[in-house]
Amino acid sequence: MHKITVDKEFVIGDVERDVWGSFIEHMGRAVYGGVYEPSHPTADAHGFRGDVTDIVKNLGVPIIRYPGGNFLSGYNWKDGIGKDRPKRLDLAWGQLEPNEVGLHEFCEWAQRAGSRVMMSANLGTGTPQEAAQLVEYCNFSKGSYWSDLRRKNGREKPFAIDTWCLGNEMDGDWQIGHLTAEEYGRKAHETAKLVKWVDKNVRLVVCGSSSPGMATYPDWDARVLRHTYEDVDYISLHRYYSYEEKGNEFDLMSAHADFDAFIKTVSATADFVKASLRSKKTMKLSIDEWNVWHTRPVFHCKQVYNDNDADRWTVGPRRAENVYDVTDAIALGGLVCAIINNADRVKMGCLAQLVNVIAPIMTQNGGGVYKQTTYYPYAMAVAHAKGTALHAAVCSDPAECIYGDTQKIYAACTHDNGEYALFVVNKSDKEEDCALRFASSSVAMVSRTELTGGLHDYNDFEHPNRVVPQNRAVEKEKGQSYSLRLPAHSFTLLRFAEK
Repeated sequence: MHKITVDKEFVIGDVERDVWGSFIEHMGRAVYGGVYEPSHPTADAHGFRGDVTDIVKNLGVPIIRYPGGNFLSGYNWKDGIGKDRPKRLDLAWGQLEPNEVGLHEFCEWAQRAGSRVMMSANLGTGTPQEAAQLVEYCNFSKGSYWSDLRRKNGREKPFAIDTWCLGNEMDGDWQIGHLTAEEYGRKAHETAKLVKWVDKNVRLVVCGSSSPGMATYPDWDARVLRHTYEDVDYISLHRYYSYEEKGNEFDLMSAHADFDAFIKTVSATADFVKASLRSKKTMKLSIDEWNVWHTRPVFHCKQVYNDNDADRWTVGPRRAENVYDVTDAIALGGLVCAIINNADRVKMGCLAQLVNVIAPIMTQNGGGVYKQTTYYPYAMAVAHAKGTALHAAVCSDPAECIYGDTQKIYAACTHDNGEYALFVVNKSDKEEDCALRFASSSVAMVSRTELTGGLHDYNDFEHPNRVVPQNRAVEKEKGQSYSLRLPAHSFTLLRFAEK
């Protein structure tokens, strides 16, 4: 018998809404053929697909990181404003960038979709001065060159973008304009200084290690923070998971164990710098890229579109269009739980990405749209993981995975205005009985939603509802103890209200 104990007195931290953000990069069909397709039957007057906009709006994504990603480090934001826009070769992804969608178009689409924009400034080929000019263009009211140019280009009021990324994955030699930690730290410091002279109220995210697999990790994070600790509000984390060469499904579903360790290591690294600098500020974490990403064929995902090889120098070629199954959805549910369980430090997040490219939403050029299996645990988090995160103490059968010791059951819990949301992952291949106890509350179950199925079941255009959450009957009695039977290989959301 597994056990889960929840006590609302044992608070981890506040769950910020922005932790459930997402990401759209000018990569593959994320923009062209994804959110934007002027010839589509549902396209609005601006060329954006209405069916995609409706899904994003109903999902309630709070913030969207844009425009990259690797694309960012070779991108000149001035190409995407005004009337005469050049077509450019995007060297990051080997495709043609027509610049039909730029700053104005994307920000106005995000507003219609109910989301804010987390803008990224190019620190690869870009300079601190260009980043400051971009902030002036977006956020300064009027009376200066760049603010008046924005108004001339049709936007009277500022975009008022409150969150900015200082480059992307600058520790990677795949990055255009790759820098050492010392070079990037100095450049990020100077950029932050200029940007905050333009707008002192913006929140800044500095690049941390692009992966814990980097040889420079976590030294990179420490060196960069020594230059920027008092300038920025967040340090970024990027992490993707797939099957190891000799791995199995249980390993992928246990990725939360590595994710949790990664978060704690970056937190500890930041705290080391805090102590070294005698700072009073605690650095927040922005996991602005996280997901399951299969870079090679696995099971049903027979075709993985290599980043730069197919249809080079075309607009909207296929790139990284993963098809996600139940295993992937359960793994993503575990990552959701890890974010909740580190709510004291993780204050920003972006599921990468939102449409077509390693995404929960898939479109067909000129055709339909469907939700992948991974859409559902993400949607549950966006809707219900809010308020404060509570310690969900789990006593479960031990198991081993490539990340070390773990348990068959993993859980996270939030509490908001008298309502508990309990997220539970069952990685076992059989139904598991679980005793749930609320230590300091008498509650009534409000709803029970389960996502389960065959490990390699997936949705597609022909079968868009093969894997969808199922609402189950709930117990009407109130109390402090509940007996649960968790389906094999499942992600379950249980909601309770205090009585």
